[in-house]
Amino acid sequence: MAEAPGFQLGVIGALVLSVASSVSIVICNKALISSLGFPFATTLTSWHLMVTFCTLHVAQRFNIFEPKPIDLKTVTLFGILNGVSIGLLNLSLGFNSIGFYQMTKLAIIPFTVLLETVFLKKQFSQKIKMSLLVLLIGVGIASITDLNLNLLGSILSLLAIATTCVSQIMTNTIQKRLSVSSTQLLYHSSPFQAAILFVSGPLVDQYLTKQNVFAFKYSSLVLVFIILSCLISVSVNFSTFLVIGKTSPVTYQVLGHLKTCLILAFGYTLLHDPFTHRNIIGIGVAIFGMGLYSYFCTHENKKKISDLSPLSQVKEKETTPLLTQKSMGHHDKESHEVKKANGVSNKDSIV
Repeated sequence: MAEAPGFQLGVIGALVLSVASSVSIVICNKALISSLGFPFATTLTSWHLMVTFCTLHVAQRFNIFEPKPIDLKTVTLFGILNGVSIGLLNLSLGFNSIGFYQMTKLAIIPFTVLLETVFLKKQFSQKIKMSLLVLLIGVGIASITDLNLNLLGSILSLLAIATTCVSQIMTNTIQKRLSVSSTQLLYHSSPFQAAILFVSGPLVDQYLTKQNVFAFKYSSLVLVFIILSCLISVSVNFSTFLVIGKTSPVTYQVLGHLKTCLILAFGYTLLHDPFTHRNIIGIGVAIFGMGLYSYFCTHENKKKISDLSPLSQVKEKETTPLLTQKSMGHHDKESHEVKKANGVSNKDSIV
């Protein structure tokens, strides 16, 4: 019980770090892609992961954290799955309209709830489900503009949803099952994620942009923004694993939609992006849904703690006499053996 305030502070810190770093990297990447004409998002992500691994490697060399061995098969599968999910999300954006891509991102939450309910036997209350529905409706109103469908794009979106949900659930379960921190898991898995994207990234980007990342003319300003993006990505990747590990994949997705609302608002206020009453209403509904989700999660967690406290006290009361009896039984046995050694009969020693 004494650790609860510290744990809550850690969760709040992880959420704030995730929001701040994600919004920062979106701003940086938007300038890099839109203003400076560097459209190679998948290749850039592979560089992000390589810089993240190098940073963590230096950190553990200076004993900032201690790496913990993880089963090679587990971390390899996890790293490759994460890399594939990133590539599929980028392909989904390339083959679908912006509106359908937003629908793909929205579908990750209900699909995650379904997977955790079926395979992990996790229970979600009706209030939690209702708040998530309000959130999804709000984000949908704010961000979805068109829904042009095509077969290949739909297949890629389904694959992106499945791999993203599974990889985020694995992020949570691996940390808890193997008792590893978010830093340790990221340190071991980032090389595999970087490798899969480093190989596939240039091919994916060339297919989507009709440009070659190696033939691009890198100006000094482009290099500065690439370096800045890579540095911010260390915080983004770390906070992602931290949030999922401390909370849940569903909470991380809820946080992701908060970032979407903040980015939309930022684009309107500072970059003067087109903004309508529909966007304002959608963001308002989404934030209301996030508030409901936070309130119900907090309320249910407090209820679980209060329900467990009396139970633990009852168990403590029940176990104390048993221990006493066991101790007394052991003492009686020793006393009986001493009496027997002194010539006292078994019959005389029984009360």
